[in-house]
Amino acid sequence: MDTDMILLDITDKMDKTMESLSKKFTTVRAGRANPSSLDGVMVDYYGSMTPLKQLATISVPEARQLLIKPFDKSSLGSIEKAILSSNLGYNPGNDGETIRIIIPELTEERRKELVKQVKALAEDAKVSIRNIRRDGLEDVKKAELPEDEEKGMEKEIQDLVNDYNKKIETELKSKEDELLTV
Repeated sequence: MDTDMILLDITDKMDKTMESLSKKFTTVRAGRANPSSLDGVMVDYYGSMTPLKQLATISVPEARQLLIKPFDKSSLGSIEKAILSSNLGYNPGNDGETIRIIIPELTEERRKELVKQVKALAEDAKVSIRNIRRDGLEDVKKAELPEDEEKGMEKEIQDLVNDYNKKIETELKSKEDELLTV
C-alpha cells in the first residue's frame, strides 16, 4: 500500500467517524420534536427486534409533538412499551389508532444529563480517531518506507488526528450550546 492510499484510507475512516457522530448528535433532543430522536428505538414485533421507523410513520404535527402512526395497529402496545423502555424521557399517549408524544420542556437537570451524554459520544469518536491513527501507523510500518518518509507520514497522520479532534470539539461545543439554550 503506497503512502497516498494509506492517507486516503485514514481520511475516509475519520470522515465516517464524523458522520456517525453527527448522526448520534441528532438523536439527542434539544426540547423540540425531532423524529430522529426515535431512531434508536427497537420494537419487539412478532418476536424480532425491529426499528420503530420500519413499523410506523413518524411525523411532527406541532413543534413539541411527535405523532406515530403504525402500519399495523396490533403493534401499538409493543411500540408504546419500546418507547417507554428506551430511556428517552418520553411519555407516549396511545389513542387506539396512533401514539402521540408531547415533548416536555427540558429541565436544567435534564439538559445537564444530555450534555454529559453528548460529551460521552464525542469521547467515543475521539477514541475511534485514535484507533484509526494506530491502524494507519501500523500500515506505514508494514510499507517499509525509508525512515525519513516514515517519520513524515507519522507527522501527517498526527496532523489529521489533530484536525479531526478539533472538528469533534467544534461539533460538541455547538451541540452543548444548543442543549443549554433555553
